[in-house]
Amino acid sequence: MADSIPWFVFAAPSRFYRLAAALEPWLWAIAAALAAAGLYIGFFVAPTDATQGDAYRIIFIHVPAAWMSMLVYLAMASWAAVGWLLNARMASILARALAPTGAIFTFIALWTGALWGRPTWGAWWVWDARLTSELILLFLYLGFIALVASIDDVRRGDKAGALLAIIGAVNIPIIYFSVRWWNTLHQGATINLTTAPKMASTMLTAMLLMTLSFWAYAFAISFSRARAEVIERESRTDWVRQLLAGGDRREP
Repeated sequence: MADSIPWFVFAAPSRFYRLAAALEPWLWAIAAALAAAGLYIGFFVAPTDATQGDAYRIIFIHVPAAWMSMLVYLAMASWAAVGWLLNARMASILARALAPTGAIFTFIALWTGALWGRPTWGAWWVWDARLTSELILLFLYLGFIALVASIDDVRRGDKAGALLAIIGAVNIPIIYFSVRWWNTLHQGATINLTTAPKMASTMLTAMLLMTLSFWAYAFAISFSRARAEVIERESRTDWVRQLLAGGDRREP
């Protein structure tokens, strides 16, 4: 039965385009609804922290953004590797589409971390292991974006970007385990799959809602970017010509 399932049906750019076009409006709506609920609970319902006061509420943006910065990089590196090893066009396109999204999440994590660090540590920035490795992650994203854009041959650019992304993936476990491996100012994990949460249920609810919102946003914006990349790469195919001639960029 497994052999009869068309696992790679959406590897065709035209079919992926159709799927992404159908999913995008729903993903944007889900992202907005979850963000509204998460921010409301986080900023108006969750209790004030006993030691940090209301300054801690930045975690409802900071922590989900930090999680997403790492997860998106792993997804980007995985798709880039698949595109390189299997010569799969859509995989390489998805890797390119994910890179700016991951860079945005990484920047948000660093920026909100600075806002949180000022009242907590008394400094906007310290060369802490967690912060430094997260900054390196931002440079890896920017390096990937610059590298693939600088090579005129698209396939060569995909391969070069894949090599950089795969090598850079070693930074992800460094970010995650940095608070265990080194004596850092950054606090340890608040949520752990093997232990009970160390926060109130309303705080946890707000953080999970914001995380799901960021997931939906990542899918929506990456699908939108991937569709634009598909149109550019497939501009000489009949289905794209028909699509552009009809003036509808949603249905191939």
